[in-house]
Amino acid sequence: MSVETRTARASQITTGTEEDRLSLSTAAARNLATTTKSRPQMQEISSRWLLRKLPWVHTPGGVYRVNRRLSYAVGDGRVTFIQTGSKVQVVPAELAELPLLNAFDDEEALTALAGKFVQKDYRPGQVIVESGRKADQVFLIAHGKVEKIGRTKYDEQETRLGMLADGDSFGGQMLAGGGGSWEYTVRALTSTTVLTLTQAAYKSVSGQHEALRRHVASMGSNGHKTNKYGEKAIEFLSGHQGEPALPQTFVDYELSPREYELSVAQTVLKVHTRVADLYNQPMNQTEQQLRLTIEALRERQEHELVNNQQFGLLANTDYSQRIQTPDGPPTPDDMDDLISMRRGTKYIFAHPRAIAAFGKECNRRGIYFGSVDVDGHHIPAWRGIPILPCNKIPITDAHTSSIFAMRTGEDNEGVIGLFQTGLPDEYEPGLNVRFMGIDDKAIISYLVSTYYSAAVLVPDAIGILENVEVRPRA
Repeated sequence: MSVETRTARASQITTGTEEDRLSLSTAAARNLATTTKSRPQMQEISSRWLLRKLPWVHTPGGVYRVNRRLSYAVGDGRVTFIQTGSKVQVVPAELAELPLLNAFDDEEALTALAGKFVQKDYRPGQVIVESGRKADQVFLIAHGKVEKIGRTKYDEQETRLGMLADGDSFGGQMLAGGGGSWEYTVRALTSTTVLTLTQAAYKSVSGQHEALRRHVASMGSNGHKTNKYGEKAIEFLSGHQGEPALPQTFVDYELSPREYELSVAQTVLKVHTRVADLYNQPMNQTEQQLRLTIEALRERQEHELVNNQQFGLLANTDYSQRIQTPDGPPTPDDMDDLISMRRGTKYIFAHPRAIAAFGKECNRRGIYFGSVDVDGHHIPAWRGIPILPCNKIPITDAHTSSIFAMRTGEDNEGVIGLFQTGLPDEYEPGLNVRFMGIDDKAIISYLVSTYYSAAVLVPDAIGILENVEVRPRA
């Protein structure tokens, strides 16, 4: 007898054949049993901490206007370039990104000004400008990373004041006739390409374009006293004795404040009447279709709050509130610099891979960063500030990302979310579901809409640590 035959016979003796079964089989019994089912699952759903932690402000008119004190431009901004081989040129219209040229749209003048920029290349470690020398040029960084260096008061040791990278500029105050000397040294950390505009070259263009000269004069402080934030100073007298004449002052406002309109994400959900009528036990089909559609809309809403070019946090963070990491991965020093740029930093948002990269840097230095309780979740924290994951923050092809630090709340002059409640057929705050009818194919249509935006009330409400590497360290 073969091995296979002996095995089959032994199996029959152990389990019995179908004819020899003494009770109902489980396979047949399942036909009479109720199956326990899960709700439809969705892999796209994330924690959406940004939506959960932003304070949402009701916007009845659909527009939120941010009124600020009048500020004067200081001459630093970010522009983009075009490259042909090794030659780099600034796009003329992009010069309007410089604060002193903001909203200036004279194409002829901007083209003439762009043509006066001269390209220069620097090696790593080479000094671009030196402290104490005459400040008579504007520098645009086309590619590379540089550091601003100062000296300590007593031992004259070098200290890093900040980092600049692609698109940054310095020396813009020269356009307003600031003159003076460089207060810091700028040194290339990598191979760096810059475009420079001398004061003489600028004057040759402004002398031929009266509109340019008038615009720069109106945008600059033009001799007005300002505070360290560039706002028009409020004059007062303190510590005085006797009866001196008190200064007269008033608080001036921006004439053209920024307005944020509510954006919208919409879709049309379709459900066949046969499905809606017959297949609703134990779960309502329309409700489940709507639940998953709303989850996808909320994911898109958070993506837009980060990446939208009109109101997204990436595009609307002030250039003065952006810093660079000198070594690649985010370090404890970088995080300290980021949170020190504003009062009352409440949250840090980073891509999960950026959080992991920061954790590895802490491990490498033997530093342990703690955790805090946020809504019942143990969240990693730095200096007591929770580091919340946000997978909507992009990671570039070069494996770099950004880390946000922000202060939130309308009363705290922070970052706020905007929505409108009380909508017709409102399903959730700021989201409504409107019945659109049944077509001749018996398909029901529902219009699902959510309205939202975000506003940065003052520039230092949010800052970004840019170009952090998230790839594993070699």
